[in-house]
Order: sequence, then C-alpha cells, then structure tokens
Amino acid sequence: MQDSFKEDRSIYLQIKEMIENEILRDILREEEQVPSTTELSKFYKINPATAAKGINLLVDEGILYKKRGIGMFVQAGAKEQIKKERRENFYNTFVSTLIEEAKALGINKKELIRMIEDHADTKEI
Repeated sequence: MQDSFKEDRSIYLQIKEMIENEILRDILREEEQVPSTTELSKFYKINPATAAKGINLLVDEGILYKKRGIGMFVQAGAKEQIKKERRENFYNTFVSTLIEEAKALGINKKELIRMIEDHADTKEI
C-alpha cells in the first residue's frame, strides 16, 4: 500500500481505493484476509474510524466480507466486480466526455479512432 495520502480526497476513500488496487494487482487475492482497521490506522497514523469507514464501504459493495472473530476477507468475484465498476466509471468519466468534445471540435469517428490508435502506439497500453 502507498504511504501517503492526497489532499484532494477523503482518506477513507483512498483506503478503499488502495485495497481495490491491491485486489486488481493480485496482491490481495479472493478469500484472503485484508489488513485490519487497527493495522491500517497504525501504519498510516490515522483514526481507526477512518480506516473502518473505507473498509465498510467495501463490505457494503460486496468486495469484502467479515468472518466473525477473525477479520475481513476478499469476497469471491471481487476482482471482476471492481473491474466492471471501474470500466463503467471510465466510460462515463472519460469516453463520453471525449466523444462530446470531439463532436464539438468537428472530429469525426474515423479521425478520433486514428488519434487514439496513434497515441496508443507511442504509449503501449
């Protein structure tokens, strides 16, 4: 996990995102235990309630589940669920905005695709 937080977003949201990123990168695997709120709060020097808020968001979304008396674990299917949600957010945030801007600038579909392909060729995605 990263060791510093950005000032522009709530810490609990960044905790949530860090855990999601670790799931996506297979650092945390399905059915594996995640760090406790106490561990997170000590490591990042934050209030345990802040760490718990980030963890609880993931529980509410079905990404993590609690084993009573043991801790929190990554839910089966969590990685695919995170990917699906992030793809939807990517489309809504970037792709639809890109298309709207291209239309406003008079860039047609073919030209926009060429621009993306040209850029992707230089950046290896």
